[in-house]
Amino acid sequence: MNQNVYQSIKNTISELNSNTISEDRKKVLQQLVDYIQEKVVAKKEVKINFICTHNSRRSHLSQIWAQTIANYLGFKNVVTYSGGTEATAMFPKVPETLTNQGFKIQIIFEGTNPVYAIKFHDNSHPIIGFSKKYDDEFNPSSEFVAVLTCSSADVGCPFIAGAEKRIPITYEDPKLFDGTNQQAEKYQERSLQIATEMLYIFSEIKK
Repeated sequence: MNQNVYQSIKNTISELNSNTISEDRKKVLQQLVDYIQEKVVAKKEVKINFICTHNSRRSHLSQIWAQTIANYLGFKNVVTYSGGTEATAMFPKVPETLTNQGFKIQIIFEGTNPVYAIKFHDNSHPIIGFSKKYDDEFNPSSEFVAVLTCSSADVGCPFIAGAEKRIPITYEDPKLFDGTNQQAEKYQERSLQIATEMLYIFSEIKK
């Protein structure tokens, strides 16, 4: 195990419990386990593009946690991406939530669609976070798996050019709680759910 992440993130990961994942949910996650395992056995790069409608919340959380957990468990040949069916902006509560869970995040470009540098370790290459379409030039054009993190993107993207596989792993949108006194709690809850499932997925991979 590499564990090349900030101690604050290790603390967050140490509190995750894969036993909270139901057997039915594990069957959903197994598709991604199988895809990653095939790539690892073949000694090929694992490219995962997490896709949601607006690339503003769930797809970013999935991309960032998947990259971090892969690094934490010593998988060096994993690169994660995210995109939407349209570009909007990363919702500010996402970087705020991740900062509270141990990440170091800075804005490297301000504007209507800010660009964030997200680090899980001082010596790691930062994850560049901003909203973009799933087929943006920033993302891979072939030999990747498309993971649909919301049901509307799942329905709206029946075909994703270049994807070797298309897997729906959907999450409830924390946007439903924007402007309520449960907002911070629900963003933290969704982030930790995604982190738990990414930890489960990569823990199932045999090197």
